[in-house]
Amino acid sequence: MTERPSLAVIGAGPAGLAATVAAAALGVRVTLLDSAAEAGGQFYRQPASALRAGRPQALHHQWRTWEGLRGGLDAQVAAGTVRHLADHHVWLVERRTSPGAEGFTAHALLGPGQEEPVEVRADAVLLATGGYEKVLPFPGWTLPGVVAAGGAQAMLKGALAVSGRTAVVAGTGPLLLPVATVLAAAGVRVAALVESADPKAFVRHSRALAAQPGKAAEGARYAAGLLRHRVRSLVHHTVVEAHGTERLEAVTVAALDSTGRVRPGTGRRIPCDTLAVGHGMLPHTDLAETLGCRLDGLKVLVDEEQRTDVPGVWAAGETTGIGGAALSLAEGHIAGRSAAARLHGTAPDPRAWTAAAKSRARLREFAAALDDVYAPPAHWADQVTDDTVVCRCEEVTGGAVREAVTELGAGDLRTVKLLTRAGMGWCQGRVCGPAVAGLAGCALTPSRRPFALPVPLGVLAHAGESENDDQ
Repeated sequence: MTERPSLAVIGAGPAGLAATVAAAALGVRVTLLDSAAEAGGQFYRQPASALRAGRPQALHHQWRTWEGLRGGLDAQVAAGTVRHLADHHVWLVERRTSPGAEGFTAHALLGPGQEEPVEVRADAVLLATGGYEKVLPFPGWTLPGVVAAGGAQAMLKGALAVSGRTAVVAGTGPLLLPVATVLAAAGVRVAALVESADPKAFVRHSRALAAQPGKAAEGARYAAGLLRHRVRSLVHHTVVEAHGTERLEAVTVAALDSTGRVRPGTGRRIPCDTLAVGHGMLPHTDLAETLGCRLDGLKVLVDEEQRTDVPGVWAAGETTGIGGAALSLAEGHIAGRSAAARLHGTAPDPRAWTAAAKSRARLREFAAALDDVYAPPAHWADQVTDDTVVCRCEEVTGGAVREAVTELGAGDLRTVKLLTRAGMGWCQGRVCGPAVAGLAGCALTPSRRPFALPVPLGVLAHAGESENDDQ
């Protein structure tokens, strides 16, 4: 009996789950690796079972979609066609080219401690590694109580906890609406929702936005929730400064003019103990880059089948461009079906995913429109003072970055990094990269890293020799 071909799917969010279910249903052995204890990713993050949440669906929308994904995964796991490896933190995927042993090896660290090595081998790999939040700095943003907007949402979904009693939700992007709504519903007094986008920007993309009436209805539901909880919305405003000594006590917000500059005399101080702030998201591309996959700007480049330019490697979801859960589901479904067909040695029939392809096209256009509408204010860097910490890991200030450019001639991220150490810390520039690029006036470019996670030296020394080989 011929052994089924194998596929390693990395990431158990919407894209990874859709791809796993689709590929397994077509006769492929799938190993689903994910760093979380439960499937769902950030979008469908679940409370820990020990918390015994009575109504976890209250923290989510599209709950029925999640139930369908979870049911499909459970059925495939029960049938033995899928292995779900939770708490597996993948730090490298390497391509094997030895004759008779072609394929890929995913290197992971097991468990919360991320110290025990595991190696998973497969004939092909599907990257569904998602994205991460972008937060641009401003004076006071390092105070305790200032959290990423997605972090506040994840804390509530995963731990049923909030970071304070009175919050301001600020920045830009479609994530702010659900964050403000879910915090208010959880009993937090949301003093203000501060959105920097200009309402006029929506008019420029009315056709693309109107093509997604479901998204408009979703936004209307969030708006109704904010009205119900009496949340004040300040549109075309931005946070100028966070105030406090030991922790956050208040924020100052101000209106923006048509050029994206703060309008003098419009500042207002809002007392709060939590500021949930975010300025969009960026794709996770570390694993794709180490495999040699071509990037399109900051995202992984894929074809109509979601294939990268590296044979045997597919990618889907936010790693190929930020677009939300619905787009991730469509891309994951296409990628899973394509990978299954190719692994069986046949060319896939695109008619098998016609509906998903149409949805993908519409949602990509919608995502592009939102990306333009929710661009951070053009002159956000003007509010970063010289003593504002920009790189938190290495405590590099805005003044140090500016000096590297004006006095030392730095003209790109790498040179600024070498001169200031900005980006050399634990996060390896994932957090401060956009801010450093903005202050330096240079393009934000991918920083190719050898590993996606910090790895113990002992694990590196014995890579490829692991006894814990989870084939």
